[in-house]
Amino acid sequence: MVRRLKCVRSLRLLSAAFMTEHTTLYGKLVVDRRDALFARAVTLLSAEQEKKRSGAFTVALSGGSTPKDWFQWVVGQRAFSPSLIGKTHFTVSDERMVPLESPESNFGNAERLLFNPLNVPAAHRHPWPVDQPPREAGEAYAETLSKLSGAKESYSVCMLGMGDDAHTASFFPGSPLLEDDGGVDFTAIETATKGWRLTITPRGLRTCGLILVMALGKAKAPALKRVMVGEEEWSAVPAKILSTASDRVVWLVDDDAASQL
Repeated sequence: MVRRLKCVRSLRLLSAAFMTEHTTLYGKLVVDRRDALFARAVTLLSAEQEKKRSGAFTVALSGGSTPKDWFQWVVGQRAFSPSLIGKTHFTVSDERMVPLESPESNFGNAERLLFNPLNVPAAHRHPWPVDQPPREAGEAYAETLSKLSGAKESYSVCMLGMGDDAHTASFFPGSPLLEDDGGVDFTAIETATKGWRLTITPRGLRTCGLILVMALGKAKAPALKRVMVGEEEWSAVPAKILSTASDRVVWLVDDDAASQL
């Protein structure tokens, strides 16, 4: 049985124009303005890259509207240093089984909005092999990432979002991955309503160097409340699975998303 996890204390956030930080059972919660959060993400990525001493520095991006905004902000602000661009191996934390040309492709969107404008080297771009059958694609991807990292970690940095239903990566409410991920870092999973997905697993999250979760806007407020102070199990609120890796999780949320805490 999954143990019910509660927040250490009820959060009382300042509805404010300045940054606040809070320690929770689900990681560090940073509340700030959108642009400041975007800049904080770059700072955290750069710090992790500078600490890297062995193996490739791998960054898994996420899909959704907030990452697209962040990609465009990074390009517009020239926020990535030449070192970060040249030494980072980029991928995505989960993916739909669609061609990279599709507007539904997480990697395809990252490529169009971030990698191409920044001239990220082709050898440093690692999409999920969506041209293969789902299970074979998951296994092939795991092999590629293992060779890059030396099997010491899934990703150096994993960037995640959170849906209005509190899903993260491709862990949707009721997902069997939340109970049994097969002891692997990456896998393919067939969902009832969204078809086949390729995703990092809960075990994979626990072997990440750093996990950054971005949640912006009022639409995210109910889900964030369910994660941070709600009583439901993680089978109903998948983002609660981050409690198992809380020492390496940083939530980047704006005042609107944090408004119900």
